[in-house]
This record gives sequence, C-alpha cells and structure tokens, in this order.
Amino acid sequence: MLNFLLNTCIWTLALYGLFEIIKNIIYVCTYVNYKEDGIYIIIATKNQENKIEGFLRSCLFKIFYGKEEYIKDIIITDLGSKDKTQEIEEKIGEHFQGIKVLKWEECKEIIDNIEINN
Repeated sequence: MLNFLLNTCIWTLALYGLFEIIKNIIYVCTYVNYKEDGIYIIIATKNQENKIEGFLRSCLFKIFYGKEEYIKDIIITDLGSKDKTQEIEEKIGEHFQGIKVLKWEECKEIIDNIEINN
C-alpha cells in the first residue's frame, strides 16, 4: 500500500512538471515576439572596474563572433560608479560598433518608450 501511494505521488508530480513545461513552451511561442531588427542586451554596472573589461570582451566574443544572429547591440549603462568603470566602458564602446554606452537616464527613457504589443 505504501509503495502504491509513493508511486502515485511521484507520477502526479512528474505529470504536473510535464504540464508546466508544456505550458511554458506554449507561452513563449505565443507571446514572445522577436523584432526583425534584433535583440538588445542592456547591462547595468556599478563599481566594476576590475571585472568589466573582461566581461564585456567575453560577451563580445560570444555574441558577435559566435554568430548570434538575433542580438543587435549591447547597451551598457553605468549606475553612478565611483571608480573607473564608466571610462573603461566608454573606451570599449569606441572600439566596438556593437556596444553603446548610455547614461542611466537615457537608458531608462528608451525602456519606458518601448511599446509592448500583445
């Protein structure tokens, strides 16, 4: 009897998990619309002077040289760093066409003006 109850619980949880996965797949296929001009990645940073250059170069390599065709640009915004994070971001932004460095206010304005079509 205990074995039967345990198997019933396990199968119920497995079916519930399967239904959740199917529901998520349907949701993503139905409600997520990719624009023709690509996906923009927004990276917000603060006081990351020692890590930001390696991180951005890693992102650039994976995205632009890894043939990711949906990703259009990387937008970097600094949240008021007190170190040289913003200077490093601007230096990399000058050398790579796919990176745009914006102030937080500009980035927020872009995000606020995005129209969501349901």
